[in-house]
Amino acid sequence: MEKKKKPMEKFGRGASSSRSERESRGEAALRRTSEQAATPPQKKELPEDVVVGRNAVTEALKSGRTVNRLLVAEHDEQGSIREIIKLAREGGALVESVPRSQIEAIAKGFRHQGVIAYTSPVEYTPLEEILDAARKKEKAPFLVLLDELEDPHNLGAVIRTADAVGADGVLIPKRRSCPLSATVAKTSAGAVEYVPVARIGNVAQTIRELKQEGFWIVGADMDGTTDYFAADLTGALVLVIGSEGRGVSRLVRENCDLLVKIPMQGKINSLNASVAGAILMYESLRQRRERGKS
Repeated sequence: MEKKKKPMEKFGRGASSSRSERESRGEAALRRTSEQAATPPQKKELPEDVVVGRNAVTEALKSGRTVNRLLVAEHDEQGSIREIIKLAREGGALVESVPRSQIEAIAKGFRHQGVIAYTSPVEYTPLEEILDAARKKEKAPFLVLLDELEDPHNLGAVIRTADAVGADGVLIPKRRSCPLSATVAKTSAGAVEYVPVARIGNVAQTIRELKQEGFWIVGADMDGTTDYFAADLTGALVLVIGSEGRGVSRLVRENCDLLVKIPMQGKINSLNASVAGAILMYESLRQRRERGKS
């Protein structure tokens, strides 16, 4: 028997229906794309220590607020930016020229006008003020100097321990070192409000000046000649802790009176900087209490 052919109109109606569905889906996709393009990117919350925009940064500088670092977009250093740079440098801030894309990433959708400032959650204390306050106490002064420590969590942890052991202050370099920030303040669990922190220039020069004030300078180094528990960590003391990867720098090492080490019995040959600092700070506290020098 001859097979019956399917009516052509059925095929035609199916094709029309399929085409119509495809067109509808295409139109819907176009509408969604247009809606997404029309929606501006949502702003994310900025960290507490970041100030963006020329007016906001200018007012922060004029108010005397401590600015650690100023970022300026490359090729955008004219007009009001010049005045901002001048104010920042007068206040001791580090000024850096960076690609505009870097500023865009930090600003997170906020109008930045080519400038961003990183501020300090608390004011730095001049070293001389720390020394004056230490002299008035009826105990030998104890300072912690951080040589190019770059991780904010380590800095916060060191400040927290410094408060716990009763240290008189923490010293950090202006360059190649992590400044005070919202992350540091949070990690310190509030200790940054009680432990004075000074920003210093040349570390080796500062050490020489502290020696003239009668301080004994002890550096933590894995190649140190003395185990930390065998060293005298009493009296007027500056404890030097190095960076996370490189440790104490060569020039600083050469200016230390003594280099101490923490014995390591396992496979890892070094400790986290804040952990090593905590061990040495508490050893100093133990010795001071035992010898009645705290």
